[in-house]
Amino acid sequence: MPIATPLPNLPSVPTLPKKRLPAGHPRAWYESHNRRLKAMRLAIALLHSGVYRPEQADNRRIRRVATKIGVHSPSNTTCRMVRSLIPREEGR
Repeated sequence: MPIATPLPNLPSVPTLPKKRLPAGHPRAWYESHNRRLKAMRLAIALLHSGVYRPEQADNRRIRRVATKIGVHSPSNTTCRMVRSLIPREEGR
């Protein structure tokens, strides 16, 4: 089992420019959209830090990574979403 290492200094990769969110959606749509974006950022950071299975990502570890990458501490719902984004190993 690989041991999680600290987050490496990742080279800055050019990203797509941010666009404004479309107007006119209900508030719940924006909250859900932003929750998904946050979960995706956290899942990527966890994978970079050596967490390759959902069971390795408990809420405490997810919140620790959130602090390291400068994201507000996620809710329990967001933590569950992060775990759902990390692929499960099949066939073991």
